[in-house]
Amino acid sequence: MLYRTHPFKNLIFYSKSFLSTLRSSDVIIKRSENGKAKPQIDELVFGKFFSDHMLVCDFNEDKWQKPEILPFQDFNLSPAVTSLHYAIQCFEGMKAYKTVDNDVRLFRPHLNIARMQRTADKLTLPEFDANEFLELLKQFLRIDSDWVPDSRAASLYIRPTFISTDPVIGVKPPSSARLFVIAGPVGPYYEQKGTELFKSVRLMADPQYVRAWEGGIGAFKAGGNYAPTLSIQKVAASKGCQQVLWLYGSDRQMTEAGTMNFFVYWMNEDGEKELITAPLESGLILPGITRQSVLDLAREWGEFKVTERMVTMPEFMKAIEEKRVIEAFGSGTACMICPIDSILYNEEIVDVPTMTTGAELSKRLFSEITAIQTGQVDHPWSMSIYS
Repeated sequence: MLYRTHPFKNLIFYSKSFLSTLRSSDVIIKRSENGKAKPQIDELVFGKFFSDHMLVCDFNEDKWQKPEILPFQDFNLSPAVTSLHYAIQCFEGMKAYKTVDNDVRLFRPHLNIARMQRTADKLTLPEFDANEFLELLKQFLRIDSDWVPDSRAASLYIRPTFISTDPVIGVKPPSSARLFVIAGPVGPYYEQKGTELFKSVRLMADPQYVRAWEGGIGAFKAGGNYAPTLSIQKVAASKGCQQVLWLYGSDRQMTEAGTMNFFVYWMNEDGEKELITAPLESGLILPGITRQSVLDLAREWGEFKVTERMVTMPEFMKAIEEKRVIEAFGSGTACMICPIDSILYNEEIVDVPTMTTGAELSKRLFSEITAIQTGQVDHPWSMSIYS
C-alpha cells in the first residue's frame, strides 16, 4: 500500500458502536491470589519479567465476547490456529510511566491503538472499538499499577497483541481472534555504550539485506516483518554492531535502523541546519509514535528545517566527508531516542560525530519527551490511567 498522505492524518479510529460489541463495562476481573516478586531496577532485562495480570478479549461467533482481566497464564490454543501457520497477527509497543506526583501515565495511546487498527484491517482481523479498548487497557493497568517502576531509567512496557485463532489449515480471513495485553517492567532495550540513560550504538549497513519494499507491509506492525530480520541481526552482532541500518534500492536509501526510525541532523548543502527522516509515502517506513513526536516537537520549536525525504548512503557519506553531519539517531518506543556513533559500511567503520559533538539535539528530544511522559510538564500527549 503506497501512502498518499501521512497515515496518522485522517486515520480511521474505529469508535462506533455498530462496529463492535467490545465493551469495557462487560469486563470480568479475576485477580491473582499470589502476586509475583518484583525485580529490582538493576535486574531488569527487556522483555523478561511480566506483571501479575493480562487482558484477554476474544472474538468468535461474529461478535466480541466479554473481555477478561486474568492472572498472567499460558494460553490453551489448537496447534492449527492460523496465526501460527500464516502469521495472521500484529502487535503494538507502549509504555506506562510513573510520574513525579505518583500518577501513572500513557504516552499518546490513541496513536498506538489507531496503528493497531490499521494493521488489523490489513490482516483482515476483526474491527474493535478504540475507546472501549483504551478503557480496558487503563483498567488492566490500574490493577497492575504497582508494577510500574519508580525510576527514570525504567518503565512498564505494554504489549497489545492481536492473533487469529481459527483452528483450521487454510489461507483465509479469520472468523475468530484474540486481542490480548501483557505488560512488564523494563530497562534499556539495547546493550549499548555510554551512560545509564543515554547510550549510543553502532549500525551495520549492507545493501544485500532489505527489510521492506514498496507494495509490501513494511509500514504495518505485523509480526511477519520481524522474524526475517533476526538472521541479519546475528550477522550484525558478529561484526560488533548492535543493529542493522536498512538500505533500499540501487541508490541505497537509508530507511530504518533495526526496529527504529532513523534520523539525521546535519548542515545541508544550502547551509541550513536540517533534521531529516525517511517519508511514509513509499510504504517502506513504520509510522512510529516516537518518530511523529520528534517531528512534531522539532516543527513546534521552529529552530531548524525539518524534512521528510529519503537520504541515500552516498549522500550521507559525502556529508560525513564534508563534516556536515552533526548527529544521527534512532527513535522508537522501546529505546525512545538512541544516538548512533558509527556505521559499518563496505567493511569500514564510518564514525558519526553524534557523541563527540555532544548529542545536543538527541539529548534535548530525550529530555523533553521524558518530561512529558513522566508528568514533569503538563502536555496533552500524556494520559493518566485514572482519567
